[in-house]
Amino acid sequence: MTTHRIDTLAQLMQRTRLDAIVLNPGPGLLGLTGLQFHLMERPTLFLVGRDGRAAMILSALEEVKARDSLPGLTCYTYSDNPATWAEAIRAAFSAFDANIRVVGVESARMRHLELAFIQNALPGVEVLSADPQLSALRIHKDAQAIGQMQQAVQIAERAFSETLHSIRPGMSERAVAGELAANMLRFGSDAELPFPPIVAAGPNSANPHAVPSERVLQTGDLVVIDWGAAFGGYFSDLTRTLAIGKLDAELYTIYDTVKAANRAGREAGRPGVTCGAVDAAGRAVIAAAGYGPYFTHRIGHGLGLEAHEEPYMFGESTQLLKEGMVYTVEPGIYLPGKGGVRIEDDMAVTETGAVSLSGLPRELITIPA
Repeated sequence: MTTHRIDTLAQLMQRTRLDAIVLNPGPGLLGLTGLQFHLMERPTLFLVGRDGRAAMILSALEEVKARDSLPGLTCYTYSDNPATWAEAIRAAFSAFDANIRVVGVESARMRHLELAFIQNALPGVEVLSADPQLSALRIHKDAQAIGQMQQAVQIAERAFSETLHSIRPGMSERAVAGELAANMLRFGSDAELPFPPIVAAGPNSANPHAVPSERVLQTGDLVVIDWGAAFGGYFSDLTRTLAIGKLDAELYTIYDTVKAANRAGREAGRPGVTCGAVDAAGRAVIAAAGYGPYFTHRIGHGLGLEAHEEPYMFGESTQLLKEGMVYTVEPGIYLPGKGGVRIEDDMAVTETGAVSLSGLPRELITIPA
């Protein structure tokens, strides 16, 4: 049993000290195989050797799912009795390759649960991060992946447009977020969203990662809405900012400034340009307007099987953009005690430039007071 991605990962491994890469459920496993499992009390492990061999250790009840997705996959199973798990996993590693000395793992996902079983099965094993190899595999999206992300964007945009019909003064941030999440599921999103929607009104909108509260929308508020849908495991991530009735004059000014910065950031992306240059293009617009200190985060981040992944779009980054990379452009201005603005789009690098996967209007939308 081989797949193109498993073969590619094995080739990347051959340039390292790694004898094998061991993945538990998460974006690394999903991106490599298309297999999606929940992290549960039972250990689930996917093994890839330097020679491209692959195998899986999992509960017997999950075996059919794995074999149906990857015909020919070698599976080592155990029963529901936790007392049998360690011996079954030890036997599986021995059958797969008894000479494994160095393994790579997905550092942000591997739990102590699985790690303990690995160390029990392979006494003295050295555990290293396989993040560079997994990132190299995922950072360039193929046409299928970008198509799934485009679908995730379209679901998110449709849900937002539907939610706009119900937004009104007196509605709580939490109620808006709930309506938006429900609409994403209604219009076809995977059940696992990239993150719970952010809805932040008035002074709360000056907090880039605010959590929706019971604060109600009031006349004069800016309302930052940051949300994303999922399709086939791939994510979208968008932000738009609304006005409730008439705003203070400075809030219109910062909105127009962020809109211009968003455009500059979108237009800066193309193959061969650094991520830092994209950040600089948007940041220069905000700095020129006198709001530089109030743009408090990078201009964006990579997007795919995770809401935040490589490439990271910060000012000092020398990472070159290449065809197939997908990232966000999301400049913002946040005035403490008054309000904030963020406008975010999802960008895919093409052979000659970068295109926005998102097409929602970027003009200020005003909800009647």
